[in-house]
Amino acid sequence: MDQVSAGQGEIKNPWGKVNVPATTSSLTDVMSEQLAKQLHEEFNPSTTCNDDLDVASFQQDADTDSDLMLAQMLQMEFDREFDTQLRREEKKFNGESKVSISFENYRMVHPFEDSDSSDDEVDWQDTRHDPYRLEKPTTTPKKGFVGKGKNITTKHDEEVCGRKNTARMDNFAPEVHVGDGISMDLKLSNQVYNHLKRHCQAEQKRSARLHEKKEHSTAEQAVDSKTRLLMYKMVNAGILENINGCISTGKESVVFHADGGSFEEMQIPKECVLKVFKTTLNEFRNRDKYIKDDYRFKERYSKLNPRKIIHLWAEKEMHNLARMKKAGVHCPEVVILKKHILVMSFIGQNHVPAPKIKDAMLTSEDMKKAYYQVLQMMQQLFKQCNLVHADLSEYNMLWHEGKVWLIDVSQSVEPTHPHGLEFLFRDCRNVSTFFQKAGVTEAMDVYDLFNTVSGLKISSDNEADFLAQIHELEKINEDHVQKRIKQACADICENGPPLLNEDD
Repeated sequence: MDQVSAGQGEIKNPWGKVNVPATTSSLTDVMSEQLAKQLHEEFNPSTTCNDDLDVASFQQDADTDSDLMLAQMLQMEFDREFDTQLRREEKKFNGESKVSISFENYRMVHPFEDSDSSDDEVDWQDTRHDPYRLEKPTTTPKKGFVGKGKNITTKHDEEVCGRKNTARMDNFAPEVHVGDGISMDLKLSNQVYNHLKRHCQAEQKRSARLHEKKEHSTAEQAVDSKTRLLMYKMVNAGILENINGCISTGKESVVFHADGGSFEEMQIPKECVLKVFKTTLNEFRNRDKYIKDDYRFKERYSKLNPRKIIHLWAEKEMHNLARMKKAGVHCPEVVILKKHILVMSFIGQNHVPAPKIKDAMLTSEDMKKAYYQVLQMMQQLFKQCNLVHADLSEYNMLWHEGKVWLIDVSQSVEPTHPHGLEFLFRDCRNVSTFFQKAGVTEAMDVYDLFNTVSGLKISSDNEADFLAQIHELEKINEDHVQKRIKQACADICENGPPLLNEDD
């Protein structure tokens, strides 16, 4: 009894280690069901081997649905791979032959269940409230028909075509807002669908053209890739040391500040500006009158495409600045011209541009001094440079080192231009109005200023009569110019071209 109690005490001790002697069993005993039940009872004392109902219920509770689903999914995937290989063999067998055979009867997956083979089918049915939605919906075949007797439905059915056309609208561009095809039963005829499709394609092409035009044109404060390449080339060639940034923007150009480089072939100022003419043509359509009637560029203007006219506009400003510099008028000095980029000397100091005369805080004496300088420069432009600024105002005059500097002369024309005197009258009106408002009592009115600058003697105090006389003079000048051109052409045809010296 003591041994039994001692043995039982050792078994019940939770901290003790029970040494169970190893028993040897034959292969027959291991494979027997009795041994399996005995081992199960030893490790699970709460269950008894005699409780057959519990064992049966345990077997019934075992969930095997997920295994079945996995097996079905694997089988479906194997069948799809088989069908893919079957299509590949079919395509290889048929090749480019007009007569082909089909292996559809050997497919393992039904066409309805195969999503890859039903890409062309359009699921336009609303099955959310359909009590038979678990069943396979009937689809209209590409060929043949469904139904019998009078209930035959083909692919040309009006209702079927309308709904399919509505579903195909999802293939349109994202900009075209279409319905989802489910919340509303919408049907489109073939004619309406084709019109919408052509309109969508046209809008996509137009959007692509606008995007391309934007990429190949200068923006408000940026330049396109070709312009940047020209600027990089100037820096690599040593003409410019570096380009610092934008200092001014306008309707026709963007102005950048740059540091002059050390170029052996020319003397470059320490500070320069790059005037980049915008390659967008919207602003130049209203300004072509300044260049198409100028005899210096008239022949070339008619032969150039609209984008090359921008280069001609930059060249026009370069020639006008050269005339003004030669006559002693205060203006920027041209450094170099590269297509639509004009490099000039900087009017200012230490990266700070000179202020416009409208923004400069001038005393009454300085304002009076500026008026007489502007009057003198207008006379020099008209008589010595043979030019009319055509856009002279307080926005195109800078105040630097106690002097007035004229800028922006790309639109300047000669007095013989068909609208040259009219442009001069407009300049005189802008100058006279500004200085009179600034308090310069010596400022002449627009009529006296026009006669003083041009040397003409037009007597009228009415602007309409004054402009009418100007138009008469312009017409006379145009006829005179045409006669001179014809006479010059006749002389060239008879005696050959004249010999020109350096000043000409």
